[in-house]
Amino acid sequence: MISIVLLGTGNVAKHLFNAFGRIREVNILQVLGRDEDHLSYFKEKVATASDFTKIMDSDIYIIAVSDDAISKVAPFLQQKKGLVAHTSGSVPLKSLGRQKSRGVFYPLQSFSEGRTIDFKKVPICIEAEDKNDLALLKKLAQFLSLEVHEISSDQRKSLHLAAVFVNNFTNYLFTIGHNICKDNNLPFSILTPLIKETVNKLDYLPPDDAQTGPAKRNDAKTMERHINQLNNKNYQDIYSLLSKLIGEKYGQKL
Repeated sequence: MISIVLLGTGNVAKHLFNAFGRIREVNILQVLGRDEDHLSYFKEKVATASDFTKIMDSDIYIIAVSDDAISKVAPFLQQKKGLVAHTSGSVPLKSLGRQKSRGVFYPLQSFSEGRTIDFKKVPICIEAEDKNDLALLKKLAQFLSLEVHEISSDQRKSLHLAAVFVNNFTNYLFTIGHNICKDNNLPFSILTPLIKETVNKLDYLPPDDAQTGPAKRNDAKTMERHINQLNNKNYQDIYSLLSKLIGEKYGQKL
């Protein structure tokens, strides 16, 4: 049985709490957070506290807070004997300070409130300086996921950067598409099959080979019409820049 204390009350903390709660080999002892309202989500299921000087003893302490808050929370755990791990994709291991046992437990996924995540399909990236700590993190991760990766802080930093492009930036492009549909009385759901097919193709095609569209085929007239349709200068700039980069990538002069 692996005992866990969870520090944080946001989306990542909630999803991990729910996932660990379904595993018999894991025992969540306590959840800590500054906001009493956010703690209410956990109160009927586990011990909670807003006072970080009253942290229970545990095998693993998982810090699931914002990146900026990690270095503020970690000092409360310096006297604890258990392994301290944060869940950030971009914060280095050393940000945990002078912990005797420190590591990273990074689930590579976008966590939104109200969504159910199948953790079996979520890649979990782990890191630790001590081989025993790494083995403990690996054991915990394998309870959750079928895909566990041992990666360094530098690799994780690059992975997080790539994730911002494929997830956060892509989602913003979805937002632009949604706004265009809304402004023209069209349901955004019409685009859903196209979005899914684009993603599904990545199972058997690298992104380079899956690229389509007017920029790749140098359809200048269509691109000009599209830019003229857009009444938002920022959207025009995004369209022009992406079209330029795609054209350069595939040898088309735009």
